[in-house]
Amino acid sequence: MYHKILVPIDGSPTALRGFEEAVALARALGSRLVLLHVIDTFPMAVEMVPTTTWQEVSDGLRKQGEALLAKASETAANHGVAAETRLVEAHTERVADTIVQEARDADCDLVVMGTHGRRGFNRVLMGSDAEIVVRHCPLPVLLVRHPDAHHAHPA
Repeated sequence: MYHKILVPIDGSPTALRGFEEAVALARALGSRLVLLHVIDTFPMAVEMVPTTTWQEVSDGLRKQGEALLAKASETAANHGVAAETRLVEAHTERVADTIVQEARDADCDLVVMGTHGRRGFNRVLMGSDAEIVVRHCPLPVLLVRHPDAHHAHPA
């Protein structure tokens, strides 16, 4: 049914919950995971960080992303799930747009990602990559809410 599943990871508990669900699904279906970490450089660009500091921060973000992907890949392998990794820098586009493009580029059948379940004013302030992915992705998208999300954001 689903042969390749894209899973965006950023180190947050919410993304971890989406990853866990994707591993379980991939294991049950015999699917392959495409683990994606997007380096979002937009906040640094807005602050107009000096070039030397920009490179240091960018290198640090890249190393952090590589470490996250390596750990997730190892975890998937420990569960008998094959995984490939992708580390992508989003320069001017939104992280959600990068996720959608990577799902297409990797020929995925499904996107599985965590969501905070923000509503109302919090969603407007914080944005919702998950919502943008759902609206723009031509593939099925499975959103996995972190178990504590409904406590933190009551209806």
